[in-house]
Amino acid sequence: MHSVTRRLISIPALLVAAVLLVVLLPLWLPLAVLVDAIRGRWRLPIARLLGFALGWAWLETAGVAAAAAMWVAGRSTDTARHYALQRWWAANLMAWLRVTTGIRVETHGVEAFTPGPTVLLCRHASLADSLVSAWVITHLAHATPRYVLKRELLADPCLDVVGNRLPNHFLDREATDSTAELDALTALSRGMGPDDVAIIFPEGTRASNAKRSRALQKIGERDPERATRLAGLRHLIPPRPAGASALLAGCPEADVVLAWHIGFDGLDTFGGILRHLARKPLPVVFTARRIPRADVPSGDAFTAWIDQHWLTLDDAVDDLLHLVEPTRSTAHTQE
Repeated sequence: MHSVTRRLISIPALLVAAVLLVVLLPLWLPLAVLVDAIRGRWRLPIARLLGFALGWAWLETAGVAAAAAMWVAGRSTDTARHYALQRWWAANLMAWLRVTTGIRVETHGVEAFTPGPTVLLCRHASLADSLVSAWVITHLAHATPRYVLKRELLADPCLDVVGNRLPNHFLDREATDSTAELDALTALSRGMGPDDVAIIFPEGTRASNAKRSRALQKIGERDPERATRLAGLRHLIPPRPAGASALLAGCPEADVVLAWHIGFDGLDTFGGILRHLARKPLPVVFTARRIPRADVPSGDAFTAWIDQHWLTLDDAVDDLLHLVEPTRSTAHTQE
């Protein structure tokens, strides 16, 4: 769909949703509370989710309005102002997430992102992964991200408008020829400086047991040895090395940052989100670790390298999930 046509649909739909959520608040709030009560869910997950949707819709609307104002003022190519808008959006949306859902985020290893350039390889477990990483990178690390995101996210009007004015790439996962997409990733990371972080989710999709099984089956058809190597994964799914390798090729001096988290597991569907909100949430724990570029191989050896680190991340996630109370002594807690 052409960008103009897409925005003529998505932006009015966003405005209508934002207005309706306010106007109909006296209707949907007591109704949501009643449904939650009837179902015995006393943390009111439906009401909380709709409350988050209300804040999200107005923050999105404010972001689109700010982007429009910059366009009118002739500032549509002002990267610094758009990064400031992204930082404001991520910080406020994270604060609203905490208010409406009670979810708090603890971060470890924020210092791994600076100085840049760095390439972040991040676990993908939920619909909130891009938001959390944007908040960590822009608000805590004070760095400027360059995202690799799936093209379907262009349905989000704020991400569509602002995201296309910043150095990001919206990946076409259905492309028959991957060469152009990989070339675009190499171009994305080229010329990164000390404040820049290129971000990719090597799994390519949110992890689930079914997706893990399918991915291992496909790998087994092409490379049985690799499938056997990755068969022990319990929480992550096998990484796709091509995109990460392309980003690293564009910036040979960039170190690698590995990031993993717990607390958002299961938030990959609407039902999963409601089940998560129905119980008191444990803090989301986001951890990052930096690896010097000299320790990162290239070529065919890169696949074995990322596989081994993905298995290590899987063990780390499993260990964290088995902790009753995550260690907080060295954590930065969301303010």
